[in-house]
Amino acid sequence: MPYTKDVVISAYGRSPCCRALKGAFAHKHPLDYAAQTMNGVLAKVPQIQPHDIDDIIVGCARPVNQMDKNAARLIAMRAGLPFTVTGQTINRFCSSSLQAIATAANAIAAGQEEILVAGGVEDMSHCFTPYPAEYQDHWFEKHCPGGYMAMGETAERVAEQYGITRARMEKMAVESHAKAHQAQQEGKLKSSIIPITVVDEFEKAMVIDSDEGIRPNTNLESMQKLKPCFRENGLVTAATSSQTTDAAAFMILMSAERAKEMGVRPLARILGFAVAGCDPTIMGIGPVYAVPKVMKRIGLTVADMDVIELNEAFAAQALACMDILGLPEEKVNPYGGAMALGHPMGATGAILTGKALDYLGDNAKRYALVTMCIGGGMGAAAVFERLH
Repeated sequence: MPYTKDVVISAYGRSPCCRALKGAFAHKHPLDYAAQTMNGVLAKVPQIQPHDIDDIIVGCARPVNQMDKNAARLIAMRAGLPFTVTGQTINRFCSSSLQAIATAANAIAAGQEEILVAGGVEDMSHCFTPYPAEYQDHWFEKHCPGGYMAMGETAERVAEQYGITRARMEKMAVESHAKAHQAQQEGKLKSSIIPITVVDEFEKAMVIDSDEGIRPNTNLESMQKLKPCFRENGLVTAATSSQTTDAAAFMILMSAERAKEMGVRPLARILGFAVAGCDPTIMGIGPVYAVPKVMKRIGLTVADMDVIELNEAFAAQALACMDILGLPEEKVNPYGGAMALGHPMGATGAILTGKALDYLGDNAKRYALVTMCIGGGMGAAAVFERLH
């Protein structure tokens, strides 16, 4: 069923996507750059005062270390919002912030809340560590090996099962960087980016306002020299995998009625959201199940979509999903994907949504599909309609 009440997006934005461990945010606390990002988004809608916000929902795939202790509540306080503004942190791994958006929309559609901030943040510099063997339930070894399987191994299995060649993966990776570089040069990424101030080790303040992972000189010759990084004789390399990234992204969701009352111009509305499960050993094909599910709910088809943001967790799984779902290449990730921009897991869904809405606005188009695979064997998909 579609949403019974119109839920609109009145503003959105993200931090730059910075390289984990060696980028601009590697020594910056995620609560800081998340708070700056949130304040930048809130500043876009001056009609909304801090006390108007009913809740903040933050997705995070690894809510440990710097992201522990209910990061959403801490981000709200770090942003200077009043103590009346509550926060909840949620985890659906790679789809955490898309889930945050859907959860916010559900609360509004149910009449529980009217104005929410939803999004996500991931600090892959400090929180993206191997899951210790001593924490694992060894039942999975025999009965469900996909439960703890490394994501790279699942990508190898997808390539193997669906006949995705290394040459196709590398071609997609080169194109991802080329599209992202062109979008960056043309200013297509700029409108969504909230500049973030960081202070270096010499106490010098710098403003970070562009993505760090795009490599404009990426070519097939250099990729062909790379060794597989998950299997000794495998097909998947670092270049055909998403980059590890630090970033945050948020958007403001409201009921259409409240937006009208406050004189807020809605940018888009969410039409539907769905999740679906699959074999965790080939988790990358999750969108194959989630996309038809959301389309059936809202009465549209893939052919109706003007742009498709398919997260490039790995080229192998993205290509398999495109093949199975029949996604037109020219509609998929026109501003580049995660192999060029990065995959800050908790923030990715909100970043992809912003990219999709930017594309619709730039090209006066109507419908966008946002979808991704999810660690553990799931897929998520949401459809948005541009209003202005």
